[in-house]
Amino acid sequence: MITFGRLERISFTHSVIYLALLTCWLGFHNPQPETFIVGLTHGLLWIGNSMLCLTAVRLRIIPLRVAVAVAVLGGIAPFFGSAEYIREGRRRSRERAAGAAAQAG
Repeated sequence: MITFGRLERISFTHSVIYLALLTCWLGFHNPQPETFIVGLTHGLLWIGNSMLCLTAVRLRIIPLRVAVAVAVLGGIAPFFGSAEYIREGRRRSRERAAGAAAQAG
């Protein structure tokens, strides 16, 4: 089942894998096959995450803005997608708080 929380965790995992790719490439001067394996993992995760996000938009689980950050910018820098999940999570928290205050008041 696709949920906001699961998509968010996938996005953060993707960001960590991308950071590992950058570390292999720049920090360790592109060792093989490690860089290839981490790069392939990044690419496959980006494709899968993009497809899940497009489905999540159709199901109205996430807004289009988050899906665009993951699918379009995620191949280059998945940190954009993770940042959008944080932003969307905060927006949802504010809405829940406002709804609870309206019910209490």
